[in-house]
Amino acid sequence: MTNSYASSDDAAVAIAGVRAGADVVRDMYGRRLNRIDKGAGDFATAADVEAEKAILGVIRAARPDDAVLGEEGGQQGAADAVRQWLVDPLCGTLNYAVGNMLVAVNVALCDGAAAVADPFSGEVFFTDGETAWVRRDGADDAPLTPTSATRLVDVNLDPPFPSAPGFRAVDLLAHPEFVARFRPRVVSTTLALAWVAAGKRAAYVTDGGALSRSVHFAAGIALCRAAGCVVTGLDGAPIGEAGRGLVVAADDETHGLLMSMTRSRS
Repeated sequence: MTNSYASSDDAAVAIAGVRAGADVVRDMYGRRLNRIDKGAGDFATAADVEAEKAILGVIRAARPDDAVLGEEGGQQGAADAVRQWLVDPLCGTLNYAVGNMLVAVNVALCDGAAAVADPFSGEVFFTDGETAWVRRDGADDAPLTPTSATRLVDVNLDPPFPSAPGFRAVDLLAHPEFVARFRPRVVSTTLALAWVAAGKRAAYVTDGGALSRSVHFAAGIALCRAAGCVVTGLDGAPIGEAGRGLVVAADDETHGLLMSMTRSRS
């Protein structure tokens, strides 16, 4: 592959990467794909593997000295590299494997640019690390503008649950104030975070640890931060490698309400 992206900025590389991965995901959709067992009920498909190869081709052409951590291929590149890209080539593999189109393709440069592609809508959500935008085919880029107007809150119910019994996502859904103010949705892909940044969701809540450097969450977190969302751990503190979970809200009021509900259940 020629070094066609060598003069591009990091956001352009991230966009090109997710588009390359999205092309593969879309082209392989609907095929009978063998499952590659990863243990604990998790698996990958040939689409995951091939999409990651396409993304790596873009990054290697543009940034040959950077390291990459891929969901399927693991760590690649120099261990002491100053810059590292995080790649989740198919976020929502279970959805994809059963013919559900709620999936995403994620590429993030640690502490820098990031992009999330919806392979089936054609939308690409991206940030240069300071501002966040959405790109749609045939339309000008539009800034991401969070709002809680929808009152829809995505809650990730996938294991593991490291914060239990202090926090259980299922308990949040049953909280009387949650029932009165919000409506739950369960997507369990980075689309949920991109939709908070874009104003399609009011908030997103999940348990887990070290999410800011996770191939699954880094791109979505970067988008939400750049868009001006409130981003914390389940304890309300800034997320980090030692933190637990993630609460992302369109505004302070929504975040405060969700935090009060989680704390009242703890």
